[in-house]
Amino acid sequence: MRPGGARAAKPRHDRGSAVLEYVGLLPVLLIVGVLVIQLGLTVFAVQQAGTASRAAARMASYEDPDRSYGQAGRDAMSTWLADRASFALDAGSEEVTVTATVPVPSLIPGLLDGMTATRSATMPVDDDR
Repeated sequence: MRPGGARAAKPRHDRGSAVLEYVGLLPVLLIVGVLVIQLGLTVFAVQQAGTASRAAARMASYEDPDRSYGQAGRDAMSTWLADRASFALDAGSEEVTVTATVPVPSLIPGLLDGMTATRSATMPVDDDR
């Protein structure tokens, strides 16, 4: 405040500059937000591939499993990713390895088409086999 109680007047050329700065920054903030969510989806797909490969390898190592290794892997995953997952079995005499491949979901259609998360798990073969 000025001496005598009068307020200093704001310069007229600054009016609305905060709104313009916000409008200019808003698209950047939205892009960063979408990229963070996409990163979360990618990490989730990798985690689901790891979980599915362990469950599938465990089932493939049994002598008399109650379901196929692919079904066991799908059962261990979230249903919205399980339908498009694929599994490959490499069976040896002492151990089995299952590789799970899960497509990475894309927040923006067409952005990550064809990108997959792949994880493998190895389990010893059941002794009774």
